[in-house]
Amino acid sequence: MSLSFDDRIREYSEYIEQYLDEQCFRYDTQPQKDLFSAMRYSLLAGGKRIRPILTLDFCRMCGGNWKDAISFAAATEMIHTYSLIHDDLPCMDNDDFRRGKPTNHKVYGEAIAVLAGDALLTAAFSYLAAAPYCADIRIRAVEILSNCAGQLGMVGGQVLDMQSEQRQCSRQEVLDIQSRKTGALIRAACMLGVVAAGGSEEQISAASEFASHLGLAFQIRDDMLDVIGDAQKLGKAVGVDDHKNTFVQLYGIEACDQMVKDHTQTAVNALSVFDSTEFLTELAYSLTGRTV
Repeated sequence: MSLSFDDRIREYSEYIEQYLDEQCFRYDTQPQKDLFSAMRYSLLAGGKRIRPILTLDFCRMCGGNWKDAISFAAATEMIHTYSLIHDDLPCMDNDDFRRGKPTNHKVYGEAIAVLAGDALLTAAFSYLAAAPYCADIRIRAVEILSNCAGQLGMVGGQVLDMQSEQRQCSRQEVLDIQSRKTGALIRAACMLGVVAAGGSEEQISAASEFASHLGLAFQIRDDMLDVIGDAQKLGKAVGVDDHKNTFVQLYGIEACDQMVKDHTQTAVNALSVFDSTEFLTELAYSLTGRTV
């Protein structure tokens, strides 16, 4: 009997949390304990674990053993966590809280926070390299994650976002920013799940299409929550993007709400090449309709 949506979320989440806690950065004999403490502080701070869940479920949908894909899933979460640590720094967004807790640099200082992010980024690729797959699959995984996380993906999007703060951007420029800053790592997570299961190129392309539209819907909803959300529920400040070029500033709340619906539906339509898509379909709607 197939699991319910809530049961599958629970199964994935518990497996991810256990792996991150037990298998990541427990170097008790090493002297640089402050570094490991800072890495684990942010990595284990909770969150929705969207990216690793996507990796595991795409692996499942393609007929793979989803538990074998956990190191790929963990790698995406390490990249995501490092990006949050760096985003919160005074030289970037200068945030004091993340997920209801003081940000990494507020606890460990700016220098350790920078280095914790650096170490998480580097470690992600060691986890890809040690995954229980043949060399061809591991190499493809490194290619996907590095392209999506680096200068052509997430980091490039962050640069565009910073450069846009002092001027009004066009709609295409905002799309360019968010498809890289937020969407690229979601694409990596989905594609890695297909690669882990030995899926076809058609399935990899469909996973990328799904992720691209889900990422946009997710970011547009995030922009909306910065305006209409509850800071206490979100665990972070709201109204912090007033100086940025956001979808809400360009289109307004009502139009953004429709855009979220349209992109979510397009994402769901891209799943037609897979079997057993009920979980991902429900996950997509739950993420883009969220209030936290």
